[in-house]
Amino acid sequence: MIPAMDLHLLRSPPGVRFFRRHPSPAPLRRRFFTVSSILPFAKEKAKYHIELEAAVELVERACSLCIDVQRSLLSDGRILEKNDQTPVTVADFGVQALVSLELGKLFPSIPLVAEEDSGFLQSQNLVDLVVSAVSDKTSFHEESFSHADVLEAIDRGERTEFGTKPATYWILDPIDGTRGFVNGSKALYVVGLSLVVEGEIMLGVMGCPNWVVDTSHRSITGYKNSSPGLGIIMVAHVDCGTWTKRLRHMLDSSFKPSSDWTRCFVDGCSLVHKANFCIPDSQAWESLPLSVFYDATTNDNDDIRDKEIRLLPFCCGSLCKYLMVASGGASVFILEVKPERVTKAWDHAAGMICVHEAGGKVTDWEGSELDLAADQVKRRIIYPAGGVLVTNGKIHQQIVEMISSSSTVVRH
Repeated sequence: MIPAMDLHLLRSPPGVRFFRRHPSPAPLRRRFFTVSSILPFAKEKAKYHIELEAAVELVERACSLCIDVQRSLLSDGRILEKNDQTPVTVADFGVQALVSLELGKLFPSIPLVAEEDSGFLQSQNLVDLVVSAVSDKTSFHEESFSHADVLEAIDRGERTEFGTKPATYWILDPIDGTRGFVNGSKALYVVGLSLVVEGEIMLGVMGCPNWVVDTSHRSITGYKNSSPGLGIIMVAHVDCGTWTKRLRHMLDSSFKPSSDWTRCFVDGCSLVHKANFCIPDSQAWESLPLSVFYDATTNDNDDIRDKEIRLLPFCCGSLCKYLMVASGGASVFILEVKPERVTKAWDHAAGMICVHEAGGKVTDWEGSELDLAADQVKRRIIYPAGGVLVTNGKIHQQIVEMISSSSTVVRH
């Protein structure tokens, strides 16, 4: 079992106890809070800078785990299928176990809400692979994790029950865009982690291992086939803005991470028909209410006709589309809520604060903010009216009004 750590009390919001461990006297080498976790803003501005530093380090480490597992498991075809037919890999469970174990040691009083449970993993006899992946990335080089430790860590993400009062907890999506992960270098995927304090999202971190940055590493340009040196991490803290930098685990030793942060802002588009749109891969433009006003094209040029908008052809999960809007790469992400599908909090939480802090806006289709506490027992499900609308803020209300009026408009 995992040995107990010496803990001391950190500053905390009312009713919440945050702990951080002392360096252990045992012969175990810590790897948290290295220079790579230097934040892009003064710590005094960020009330939860300790939690944010830990989240940045963990998401970087989780992205490294994903890359390692992707290279090894895609080479021998060991891909799983969950009951809902969503592809999932050992990396999905490995990331959840890693993040849960480390957060449980650093902040043991804060529960975790996360996607996976260990039942399916055990049924496929793949626990050994997950234990191996986690052991390689844990903050303690020589610590041995038992199967029980890893399974318990995975299940911690779904066993917490809350009440009607505002709660404090972490939200994790171990791999958002698992279809992209399975496709190897052909699509994007994101690791997302956020902290909710008394019902409000205080910070969010998203890591995208196969995102391409330009040669100066100062702007986001899209994605290509995965190769060494690619990938970004995006961080946001309430009232501190949204920032990106290259993933440390893909950098050479001469790189200085402290000077690499770039502030992110949403784009300046103020006309709906000039906006760049993202939609889910599973949804067709024709099924969305704006299709009564505009046709869609994926043409990558300026030849956009009247009554036409541009769709960005990114194959990935929801968090990557939030990342696109927060970085200014897209103006709008619109998602319709299907009656047969449940909208999960982890698909949105980290992205929501990144978009907000970059100057954008996130609501349901009626213009109301998303309520993370609507699922009072588990905090796993959200219930947006109609769907989710993520924009640069400038055209948000106009799109809400267009959605509202779309049922009375004759399709052009």
